Amino acid sequence: MKNQYFGDINDYRKYGLLRVLTGGGRIRTAVCWMLTPDDGRGDGGFTSYLERPDKWRQFDPLLFDHLEEIVLRRGLRHVSEIENSHILRSCRFLSDVVPDDMEGRATYFQRLVDLAGGCDLVFFDPDNGIEVDTKPVGRKDSSKYLYWCEIGRFWEAGHSLLIYQHFPRVPRDLFIEAKARELIHKTGAPEVFSFRTSHVVFFLVPQPECLVFFHERSEEVAGDWGDEIRVAYHSL
Repeated sequence: MKNQYFGDINDYRKYGLLRVLTGGGRIRTAVCWMLTPDDGRGDGGFTSYLERPDKWRQFDPLLFDHLEEIVLRRGLRHVSEIENSHILRSCRFLSDVVPDDMEGRATYFQRLVDLAGGCDLVFFDPDNGIEVDTKPVGRKDSSKYLYWCEIGRFWEAGHSLLIYQHFPRVPRDLFIEAKARELIHKTGAPEVFSFRTSHVVFFLVPQPECLVFFHERSEEVAGDWGDEIRVAYHSL
């Protein structure tokens, strides 16, 4: 996540998904932004949807109105604008920048361990998603990835996990199915949910005792967001 992306169309869907999955604050959630420094590129500019309330406001009016005020009217682009609002209830936030070096990264994730204590769900929002073979931990720009050892650590601590994943240049249906199966194999989760948008996919890895709750919430996602966030369930 970069602050330059704050409030774009992907954020609208992301915050909307979080609002439904958390039941409007019914469960405690730790949000790990996995912030990286802004890079000056223009791909954080996808905010024209805020000029089309006739099309976009229907999915989450409260959220839409907040982002319209902050981004369109006031021109602010920073995650603190959602953290300090009433939009994501019962959420705690880790807003530090993720370092590339291994020692700094270890300290960063220890802070998340402390923050997530007592939380039901941990949301990871890396720039790119789950690790790839070409970017080992500790290398330059490894801060853009979430690593399997970190996924395992928070799963074994008893948290359900929600993970942002950018689409690579491969067939998307096959990618989603393969990554969901890999998550099941790596964690031992009975089922993985995917929430697919036109640009990215989110994977939910629910703890067994949370399956019923998240099935109910995912049905609400499908009802509220329709084709904007397409829900699928994956098991072995």
